[in-house]
Amino acid sequence: MGRRKGRDLSGWLIVDKPAGIGSTDVVGRVRWALDAKKAGHAGTLDPDATGLLAVALGEATKTVPYLTDALKAYDFTVAWGAETATDDASGAVLQTSDARPDAAAIRAALPAFTGEILQVPPAVSAVKVEGARAYDLARAGEAVDLAARPLWVEELTLVEARPDDADLHMVCGKGGYVRAIARDLGRALGCLGHVTALRRVWSGPFDVEGAVPFDRVDRANSAELEAALRPIEAALTLPLLQATDQGAVRIANGNPGQVLGHVDYGTEVQVSHAGQALCIGRYLGGEVQPSRVFVRH
Repeated sequence: MGRRKGRDLSGWLIVDKPAGIGSTDVVGRVRWALDAKKAGHAGTLDPDATGLLAVALGEATKTVPYLTDALKAYDFTVAWGAETATDDASGAVLQTSDARPDAAAIRAALPAFTGEILQVPPAVSAVKVEGARAYDLARAGEAVDLAARPLWVEELTLVEARPDDADLHMVCGKGGYVRAIARDLGRALGCLGHVTALRRVWSGPFDVEGAVPFDRVDRANSAELEAALRPIEAALTLPLLQATDQGAVRIANGNPGQVLGHVDYGTEVQVSHAGQALCIGRYLGGEVQPSRVFVRH
């Protein structure tokens, strides 16, 4: 018996992920619930983390890089006094400290972690080392030596400080590890630290306030879930131009096509026609050369 292919559904389902389930498992459940042919996600959340997971279906998978590159916001709690193998509460304690920072010390340390910083990812992370995932190597007992990588931190603020832990809010760019921030902040404060709670509250244009709770993915019927889908272009913040009827035909076939409207020459834009997303491409003076064409179902 051949595997059933599923439906040609395109759009974004914004899910509020609970703790205890991996991001790829959420995608699988969404795909199954909607009987969708193709699905992916923009930005992994750790199994213990909660919050916004943007699941792309069908043609929306072509816009995943744009959401992955967008700013994201996290609320998290750092416990002081211990560093762990995973930089969160699930890992073995590597070392401890009796020191505890006060609110003033925490605030004073935060500017060093904002702007363009260099961050060494946690040993247990999805970073690839010679083709293998770092977390696979770390769990196999191999020493993982990860290189520091640049990260843009737009904002890092103290929300509340308690004697043994603190709540913080961070807005950062692509590839940021909150667990690494907790580890490095603990080291900078001389007290050690690890993450005990982590929630993604928004990602690019998507907010967790409007997300579908994960338990509804299983309980809702597919029509209900389909009604919650956001359009393909919801993840895009590129300038929007409209194709002419003739231009739409050419663009749909991967050729440069005529558009209405004007932006600077060479600007990356999104193009729609008759109310539907048509492509992403470059504006070449009256025409757009498509780089990603959305297939219409």
